[in-house]
Amino acid sequence: MGGIRVDKWLWAARFFKTRSLASEAVGGGKIKLNDEPTKPAREVKTGDRLDIAHGDSRWQVTVLALSEKRGPASVARQLYEETPESIAAREAERLRRKFSVEPAADLHGRPTKRDRRCLERLSG
Repeated sequence: MGGIRVDKWLWAARFFKTRSLASEAVGGGKIKLNDEPTKPAREVKTGDRLDIAHGDSRWQVTVLALSEKRGPASVARQLYEETPESIAAREAERLRRKFSVEPAADLHGRPTKRDRRCLERLSG
């Protein structure tokens, strides 16, 4: 097997739930292949390095194996190896989120009539 489409590999390795989501991420510049922006049809080969940005998470992985089929998570985990720097960065980000309060955490939807009146009183 020479290579496989990068969007298909990302789907098979379970980084994205659907192949179309993987294709959109690649097309949107969220995936870099060997530090270069790529297109969904570009072929990935064993030994290539992928930088994956998905939501708040970022991974740097090395491709160990190719697969066109999406299998169980235990099999998908064997398709790549995450770099130690990536593991440390994700762990630091997880701890940062755990101990810091999100500013909008207690906001839920639109302000109520009472909230709006309070805001109007504050703003004058």
